[in-house]
Amino acid sequence: MKRYDLLTPEGTKDLLFEDCAVRRNLEERLSRIFKSMGYCEIVTPGLEFFDVFDLNSVYFPQESMYKLTDNKGRILVVRPDSTMPIARVAATRLRDAELPLRLFYRQNVYRNKPAMRGRSDEIHQMGIELIGSDSKRADLEVLTGAIEVLSSLENDSFRLEIGDIGYFKALVARLGTDEETTEQIRGLIEVKNYPALNDLLDSIGKNEITSALKQLPRLFGGEEVFEKAEKLFDGGKDIIAELRGIYNSLTALGYNGKITVDLGLVNKMDYYTGVVIKGYLEGYGDAVLSGGRYNKLLAEFGYDVPATGFAVNIDAAAKVIKQSVGYSTPVPDVIVFGEDGFEIKAVEQAGKFRKDGLTAELSVFSTFEETLSYAKKKNIPKAVCVGQTVREEIAGGIK
Repeated sequence: MKRYDLLTPEGTKDLLFEDCAVRRNLEERLSRIFKSMGYCEIVTPGLEFFDVFDLNSVYFPQESMYKLTDNKGRILVVRPDSTMPIARVAATRLRDAELPLRLFYRQNVYRNKPAMRGRSDEIHQMGIELIGSDSKRADLEVLTGAIEVLSSLENDSFRLEIGDIGYFKALVARLGTDEETTEQIRGLIEVKNYPALNDLLDSIGKNEITSALKQLPRLFGGEEVFEKAEKLFDGGKDIIAELRGIYNSLTALGYNGKITVDLGLVNKMDYYTGVVIKGYLEGYGDAVLSGGRYNKLLAEFGYDVPATGFAVNIDAAAKVIKQSVGYSTPVPDVIVFGEDGFEIKAVEQAGKFRKDGLTAELSVFSTFEETLSYAKKKNIPKAVCVGQTVREEIAGGIK
């Protein structure tokens, strides 16, 4: 039988040294931003009952979740999403808390995506959820927070795309197609598959609605998008007017040239209800940040309050940061060797260096000569030998 004891499961990987350093750096950076905005950290279990994700609306198909059972035979899933467990917490343990709730998280999600080669099943995310407000101010808080996150990632060439899924929902409501056909249309618009989209819509019929849906993936760009959208579909004018107001507010804050309008942002139609966003960094082909307004989700947990938020793919952001900045494995400032009988003295000496703010490594070698050889290979600048006397030698770098 084939053994897999030397491999990681598909869609997962080990993180070594520099990767860990970059991840922790990003976590600290984003934590400071979220805390400065008044958000409090929350951690949800890695295992949840399947029922948390098996709601009336199919936000996550069951085949995309990793499942197992507990000791009572109940079906559990490995957390595929952070927003839905947080919605559960808000509807239960935080139900009597003063609104709005400002929560942030940093944790892994796990999604089974066998058809998507090269994609990760284990994703480390950080994000925020603003629960309890449906105001434009709440949308602006989340959007400006997203921009601050993107601009903090040592990459000035970021781009934030904004849309409103309400425009697409208003169109398909007029179309009157069944759920399966609507989902097909949504999927083709999301990936901008123009030929297949046109063929499908032509099979439904030629009218104002199908013509507008054909153009939806092309409604991408700057302020000119709003005028085009208003002309295409009269029933979406209020939605476009609100989105234009948000766009103008963001550009007034000095983000002109960083904000793109995309009415083809139609991912997770059952999940999102209004403004949707995606954030991009130069050097990575997919979105590193995504989110939007989801006013109906908490009602499925028995707590009917609006909410909005976003999540950052820390693994994706780390790849960009590592490419643009570069990280190397930290090198100790000094290595301390203790001669036979002076091992405890060496431990004490290393402790003194650490109290002075230095990184001090203890030598596990049998001789000081071996310690010096190791220090030169590792580029450790100084080696200290503790015996009857304490002596220092320059080793692998500049003292």
